[in-house]
Amino acid sequence: MERYYQPEIETASREQITAWQNERLVAQVKHVWDNVPYYRKKMQDKGLTPDDIKGIEDLHKLPFVTKADLRDAYPYGLLAKPLSECVRIQSTSGTTGKRVVAFYTQKDIDLWEDCCARAITAVGGTKDDVCQVSYGYGLFTGGPGLNGGSHKVGCLTIPTSSGNTERQIMFIQDLQATILCCTPSYAAYLGESMKEMGLTPDQIPLKAGIFGAEAWSEEMRQDIQNTLGIKAYDIYGLTELSGPGVSFECSAQTGMHINEDHFIAEIIDPETGEVLPEGSKGELVFTSITKEAFPLIRYRTRDICTLSYEPCPCGRTHVKMSKPMGRSDDMLIIRGVNVFPSQIETVLLNNGYAANYPIIVDRVKNTDTLDVRVEMTPEMFTDNMAEIDKMQKTLINDLRSMLGLTAKVTLVAPKSIVRSEGKAVRVIDKRKI
Repeated sequence: MERYYQPEIETASREQITAWQNERLVAQVKHVWDNVPYYRKKMQDKGLTPDDIKGIEDLHKLPFVTKADLRDAYPYGLLAKPLSECVRIQSTSGTTGKRVVAFYTQKDIDLWEDCCARAITAVGGTKDDVCQVSYGYGLFTGGPGLNGGSHKVGCLTIPTSSGNTERQIMFIQDLQATILCCTPSYAAYLGESMKEMGLTPDQIPLKAGIFGAEAWSEEMRQDIQNTLGIKAYDIYGLTELSGPGVSFECSAQTGMHINEDHFIAEIIDPETGEVLPEGSKGELVFTSITKEAFPLIRYRTRDICTLSYEPCPCGRTHVKMSKPMGRSDDMLIIRGVNVFPSQIETVLLNNGYAANYPIIVDRVKNTDTLDVRVEMTPEMFTDNMAEIDKMQKTLINDLRSMLGLTAKVTLVAPKSIVRSEGKAVRVIDKRKI
């Protein structure tokens, strides 16, 4: 039996969703025009006023906002409410130069937590569950978002934050945690650690996991599910829009439902900016239509995906986005070939290797090099150099088939690659491009 946190919203008709979006978009455009000079100038530069926006059919007329705009307007240039009405900031992790700082009113936080509560309910969460939130707390949105959502559902919430793996496992066992929220790479590490402790999936109380904040493949999902004995669900979000909970997977696990009462999604051609027809693969663009303090209009996420309006067996009517297939800005171009780290991960996991691998890109004598360091599992570990050479050649061939170029593969001993307790750093690009 499928559960919903807000059934009247999550199963609303397309007509009702469109009506909400039309009304809220018009109000939001007026809000930013009146309160954000930065936006007003961007609209004036395109010859627009709020009167030109009558509903979502006019959305394409509005200018895009990019991460460059957020840095240019740092810290207060996109703020749409007085600071006296703001109660919190969150900030992106890992950006260069000035960080992106997002502001929240109390209503913004309440609506964000509702989105996260929908995600927790979609994986089967109820007030009888114990939800362990092992995303980082602080400026990173993962911990605070899922923490608030867990409270709204009524779960007993364990705010472990990231790291301290021994304590994480102790709480999962002693407090009988049933839902785990963390990055997929950390979930894989927790599963690996519990397996080494001799715990079998049926001895682990967890039943579901909500994993996001970094790219992960279908093969990695299966690996986590098998090790922990759970169903692993994807969640998507951006600090710029609120945080996790912009979209989430349901029991069908065939894409993430976008909370369309709060966010309007478009798919554009990343080169031309043209809106693409339904079902097309392109760059995901979001407009936040309920955010008060930091509302973004047509924000270019740089994530590449598709949208599907096909009816979902779970009963939710909100559009589904595919798992991001890479990014339009940090996609690796190696010797003229587009390479996504998820492609490399698929090859490694299909060959039985651990999902812990740094990808090192460099340029030697004007030629790009691709070096993948791969950790052997304890079962396959050997010091027989002929055997290692044979395994490396197999991976090189499989990567060549997947990527269309040759990579150098270095097999290393189990546990020799440093584990990530937060977002895994997959790519080390040493090129000066």
